[in-house]
Amino acid sequence: MSDSTPEAPPSLYSAREPIFPRRVNGKFRNLKWVIMIVTLGIYYVTPWIRWDRGPSLPDQAVLIDLGGRRFFFFMIEIWPHEFYFIAGLLVMAGLGLFLFTSALGRVWCGYACPQTVWTDLFILVERWVEGDRNARIRLHRQGWDLEKARKRAVKWVAWFLIGLATGGAWVFYFTDAPTLMRDLVTGQAHPVAYTTMLILTMTTFVFGGFAREQICIYACPWPRIQAAMLDEDSLVVGYREWRGEPRGKAHKGPMAEDAPAQGDCIDCMACVNVCPMGIDIRNGQQLECITCALCIDACDDVMAKIGKPRGLIDYMALTDEVRERAGQPPKPVWQHVFRARTILYTALWSLVGIGLVVALFLRSDFDISVAPVRNPTFVTLKDGSIRNTYDLRIRNKHGEDREFRVAVTGTDGLLVTLERSETDVVTVPADELLIQRVYLTAPNGTPAAIAERSEIRMWVEDVAGQERAYKDTLFNGKGE
Repeated sequence: MSDSTPEAPPSLYSAREPIFPRRVNGKFRNLKWVIMIVTLGIYYVTPWIRWDRGPSLPDQAVLIDLGGRRFFFFMIEIWPHEFYFIAGLLVMAGLGLFLFTSALGRVWCGYACPQTVWTDLFILVERWVEGDRNARIRLHRQGWDLEKARKRAVKWVAWFLIGLATGGAWVFYFTDAPTLMRDLVTGQAHPVAYTTMLILTMTTFVFGGFAREQICIYACPWPRIQAAMLDEDSLVVGYREWRGEPRGKAHKGPMAEDAPAQGDCIDCMACVNVCPMGIDIRNGQQLECITCALCIDACDDVMAKIGKPRGLIDYMALTDEVRERAGQPPKPVWQHVFRARTILYTALWSLVGIGLVVALFLRSDFDISVAPVRNPTFVTLKDGSIRNTYDLRIRNKHGEDREFRVAVTGTDGLLVTLERSETDVVTVPADELLIQRVYLTAPNGTPAAIAERSEIRMWVEDVAGQERAYKDTLFNGKGE
């Protein structure tokens, strides 16, 4: 027998190596700044936009009313039974994501994804506090001392405040923002508000400050789905290997005649040092690439310094590679963007959007439903009349109380009586659903009283707006 112990199996887990992207300037970096400011501005400012919603609701332009199970967006009000509007918006979002990915790769991930936006903001704070790439690497490697503790504490406090503002902005969408702000500061807010803010604060703190690219690589499913959206004409960030290879150091002045051929890439690692995902785009398309294009800005800056044309790293398609290797110019950008696949996505996206707009403008300002009471199906009164009972539901979508008149057509002689009302008019409070019991009575000897069943139509009219709605139902008689 051998005394040697069996070797331990190799570990399949590799600890995360922190990434310290270098600051870069350029048109794509500037575009990312603009998108960051716009998206964060929309997120933080929207709950504070005021909109008159009457006396019964907060004057808030965008409001998710969980108690009333409604969603308000400026003049638009979505009720629970109108969830198809939300479903339609989700379908449009999906089609829009397919469209942009098939045309321009993962531009959503690189520019507008919340994980990307907040990570960019956290890296900006980190750079302000600890310095650029080399300074941050030195700080990471040095032991803990007063300087490192001070910088880390300042950075983490700033991150925590950003996360707190993020969680706070989210809870403001669910109630009146000024009132909730006062309650939060004075300690009078509901515990659910504090709990929600704490959860969102910590997730933002961890995801944007520490997890960063790990969320994109391991938690997000989109990198694995995007392959189905891309084809040979999709514009993605790529490296022109046929122009950059073989790599070599930059030379001042003309090269010797017997010197080996050298490409434009001087292996300066600028593209790697600015990448927030820590990859080398020169190795080809990779799952980790979010198409942020910062490597393009870095490479273009280097090319300008050494007197080479820009575009060694650029947005390009696989078909461009074939053409350029053959000495032909690449296709115009519009031919990559406007092709059968993207046109189909655009058409589907537009059809869904047009359908939602049409449905929004055609919908009524009130809804009704009629449910006959079946136990019993009818009652015979002492004078021989036949009475049926119905539960009429009227949903008033106006921001004010409205009066509605109830009537019946379809057969002659039916009398309408409303429970707890001396007339055929009922008042429904603003933005509420009222269940009104309705009694229909057919006098003895009338066709409805004699017939076993009569088809009728119950009408509800908005007295102020003159708008009408109806539901068809049945009146049960003696069946003689």
